[in-house]
Amino acid sequence: QVQLVESGGGLVQAGGSLRLSCAASGRTFSSYAMGWFRQAPGKEREFVAAISWSGGRTYYADSVKGRFTISRDNAKNTVYLQMNSLKPEDTAVYYCAADWAGGSHYAKEGQYDYWGQGTQVTVSS
Repeated sequence: QVQLVESGGGLVQAGGSLRLSCAASGRTFSSYAMGWFRQAPGKEREFVAAISWSGGRTYYADSVKGRFTISRDNAKNTVYLQMNSLKPEDTAVYYCAADWAGGSHYAKEGQYDYWGQGTQVTVSS
């Protein structure tokens, strides 16, 4: 069992930055690939970024590539999402998720075994 708790969301002006954190419980955190997803009002949840268990591979949605960076610290059981050059369209609830199997389906919600409760990010224009 893995419990995930996101933090770091808030209100920021367009062009600003935020860093989201996702703290995981459990001794097997380093065995999980991790992902970030987001859901804007009235829209389906969408993939944002993912990172392999070792941190050696990262993946991004085209909409955030070059602006967001996913990283992890297995010693701290934490995954991060550094978000720069934020745009109003980045406004959403951001969720982290843990994936035991890893593999190529990192952008699919069904790949993930555990989810956090989400943190709100609001970008004003």
